[in-house]
Amino acid sequence: MSASITSYKPNKLALFTAITAAMIITSGCQSLKTANATNQPTTTVQGQNAEQPKKLESFNITGKIGVTTPASDSTGTQGGSAFYAWGQQNDRFAIELIGALGIGKTNIEYNGQTATLVSEKTGTLTANDPETLLKKATGWQAPISQMPYWISGRPAPSDSAPQLDDQSRLVSSVNGEWTASFTYKGTDKLPSKISAVQPQGNKVVMTINH
Repeated sequence: MSASITSYKPNKLALFTAITAAMIITSGCQSLKTANATNQPTTTVQGQNAEQPKKLESFNITGKIGVTTPASDSTGTQGGSAFYAWGQQNDRFAIELIGALGIGKTNIEYNGQTATLVSEKTGTLTANDPETLLKKATGWQAPISQMPYWISGRPAPSDSAPQLDDQSRLVSSVNGEWTASFTYKGTDKLPSKISAVQPQGNKVVMTINH
């Protein structure tokens, strides 16, 4: 299964305005906070220091995400894709998906405790975490809780075996059964693509426009 979405071009301003409004309602107008870099613990990776933020950074990004999962009849794989706009404020986020993995235009919000998904096909669904919510709505699996750290070029707190390149950029990390790899454009410090795979055949590929 594959969604046809090649004609969609995200309007960043409109999407981010909608996302910001949704996050203000969800978070009760909480102010942005940033981690104090001088108090951040460090982890040595191959002789270099990888900073571990105490709090998630805030960002607005757009891009495309593709998901592949083993077919239910065990004869191969099936997949879907979507364009997205993602707004993050600390541990809260709002995501708008277009061509959303077979369920149409979709909005996902997470307030740090509860995840909510709304689409025309599924209606409104809630779960305690975004991974459970995505699987309930689409059947797909993705490491959504780790993505905000990875998008910022840092390993998530629960990651193991992070690897850095000679420019101190994260190039691979492991979280449970997920193994993530990171691609950069030139000397950029933030990744332009994240690929995460599981041994069972689940795969997520996310391109990022910072």
